[in-house]
Amino acid sequence: MKNLTFLFLFIFLAKVNFAQKDDMQIGSNLSRLIQNQGALFDYSDPESVNIRVAVWGQVKYPGKYIVPSYTNLNDLISYSGGPTQDANLDDLRLFRIEKDSSQSILKFNYNDLLWNKNVEEKIRLQNIPDIRAGDILLVPGEPRLFFRDYLSLSLAVISTLASLAILLINLKK
Repeated sequence: MKNLTFLFLFIFLAKVNFAQKDDMQIGSNLSRLIQNQGALFDYSDPESVNIRVAVWGQVKYPGKYIVPSYTNLNDLISYSGGPTQDANLDDLRLFRIEKDSSQSILKFNYNDLLWNKNVEEKIRLQNIPDIRAGDILLVPGEPRLFFRDYLSLSLAVISTLASLAILLINLKK
């Protein structure tokens, strides 16, 4: 009877420990190409050459990306969830290491590209570069405060001061 109890306990513990690993698999799952958690996003194309790039700054999903080599800058920003409302799109920076091991920073205005009707001509005029392996795209920006932010901050300060005043009045009585 004692051995049977240990056997059932062992089977139960083994099932509990291994039940959480059912969602693991070897290889890549082609039906689910997008990873929503973590900092590595896989948008690779199984039929083409894929490169690793990074997008940092004021985008919805900053991190490292595995994308097809034919990806352009617009696609890369779209893959990263698009710019946030705090993004400064007129000062995008693309950091690149050249073949001779020198580093370069390419700056450009993305607003002109977004709102121009003739996109091909705008790309030619601005010399917006293609994405290469190892590139790092930085979308700068800073948090912007709106009226509701200023209102909530001032109401918090006023309510704290009112609470302190009421406390002091009650202590003097």
